[in-house]
Amino acid sequence: MTDDDGAGAAKAARWEPGAQILWRYRENAGDGFHICRPVTVVRDEEDLLAVWMAPGTECVKPVLEDGTPVHREPLATRYTKPRTTRRDHWFGTGVLKLARPGEPWSVWLFWEPGWRFKNWYVNLEEPRTRWRGGVDSEDHFLDISVHPDRSWRWHDEDEFAQAQRAGLMTTAQAEAVRAAGHAAVDVIRAWGPPFGDDWPSWRPDPSWRIPALPEDWDRTPAHVSS
Repeated sequence: MTDDDGAGAAKAARWEPGAQILWRYRENAGDGFHICRPVTVVRDEEDLLAVWMAPGTECVKPVLEDGTPVHREPLATRYTKPRTTRRDHWFGTGVLKLARPGEPWSVWLFWEPGWRFKNWYVNLEEPRTRWRGGVDSEDHFLDISVHPDRSWRWHDEDEFAQAQRAGLMTTAQAEAVRAAGHAAVDVIRAWGPPFGDDWPSWRPDPSWRIPALPEDWDRTPAHVSS
């Protein structure tokens, strides 16, 4: 994936279905990237970006400096111990990610083996910025799961609170994230898009190859746009 990061290209270009891009998250304390997932574009339109992360995709994820998975570290020190990144693979079923420009969340769809739809997952995050090679965001810790019977619940409220105690989020930022979560809940209760859409019956093109993780996955774009 080469990239000239032209400003005009970043603002105007739309990706064709089947294009391979990167979906990345910045560190919450710093300017580097600690999550990178190569994905395939399903749809890229003015009001929606939809991408597919296939099973077996090689990704980058954060780990503690000694290699311990982040989720295994006690909550009290989870955000204070030194970290690094590690290449790994996404196992299990794939994930369909849906994002609307300017919205402070993306919606992920999960399936059980055999394509039995499991649930939607609302990932609260910074509105994504586009560049020639993909989209970048910052995760906001708090999430919401939504099930086919329209029930929903908050996730990771303990991590959301600990991130504030660790200084990764100010009170004002936390209030904005919580407000974004309530806005997402309003969409869920109204069964608005994408929950009322037919995405659970979507299937990937069998001809798509799994995107490769480039060596320069953490490069900094010269220009970005929303």
